[in-house]
Amino acid sequence: MPTFKKQIKLSGVGIHSGLPVNVVIKPSKEYGIFMRRTDIPDSELIPATFDNVGETKMRNTTIGKTSAAHVQTIEHLMAALFIMGVDSAIVEIDNPETPILDGSADEFIKAFSKVEKTDGNLKKIIVKREVIVKANEVLKDLSKFVRLKIWFFNKISGRKSDGFVKLSPNNGKGLEIDATLVYPEKIIGKQSCSYLFDGTKKSIQDFIKNFARARTFGKYSEWEYLKKRGMGRGANENNVIALNDAGDGTLNKLIWPDEFVRHKIIDAIGDMFTSGGIVCGKLESYKGSHALNNLVLKKLFSDKENYDIINNN
Repeated sequence: MPTFKKQIKLSGVGIHSGLPVNVVIKPSKEYGIFMRRTDIPDSELIPATFDNVGETKMRNTTIGKTSAAHVQTIEHLMAALFIMGVDSAIVEIDNPETPILDGSADEFIKAFSKVEKTDGNLKKIIVKREVIVKANEVLKDLSKFVRLKIWFFNKISGRKSDGFVKLSPNNGKGLEIDATLVYPEKIIGKQSCSYLFDGTKKSIQDFIKNFARARTFGKYSEWEYLKKRGMGRGANENNVIALNDAGDGTLNKLIWPDEFVRHKIIDAIGDMFTSGGIVCGKLESYKGSHALNNLVLKKLFSDKENYDIINNN
């Protein structure tokens, strides 16, 4: 059970509330990543696991029931913990959402890199049989009103709800991700990117160099819409790539032309780590989402014939 040898403190703002948020990540002798809301008296630990995901509609992953103690936007934090090989920690937080920081996983990783961790390796979840989930499986569980809103948004934006996420065996060589985005906005268009995490220093450095700084993104007009409705108030030019209304450029500078799909790699890694270990298989994500990432894990673990677990500690 690799954990940090001392606590780590981080501060920032929540991307939706815009309110200050403080995080203390503490060593733990109990296996798993757990959250605790310190702003709620007697708050119990909230397991950061795929079967405890309560919401994915707001383009993020939320753990815990939204009607009770919960934490939003855990994916960047979870991706950083995964890359640093930490599977046991208690994350104390005084706000319903993790700090957005620079909109990527980079600042989390930099903070984690300064602290030693105990020995141990992440457990491996070996994918034995292919599992696939499609966008229509997510849509059918939504209310008619929400489905109508998505249909209308797709109609005016030119997008289609035809994405899928598939996990298939890859001889246990690690978490292999092939991600593809297809957006009507010219600045994005169709972008594809691949990454393999096999636990080696090379794969860790590859992520830090080529993926960790990729920021979340959205249209400027969409962010303005969200802010008027009490969301997206912490978004700014330092933590979000803002697309212009024409969709042919950005209001701030890109790090890479395909920074958009590189950020999807971060999101996928963070979501896959809610499995509790390294999902050793090939993850194909075509127009993927947090909802599809969560659903594919649920389908994987729904049948013991789909996977094997190898504990390396």
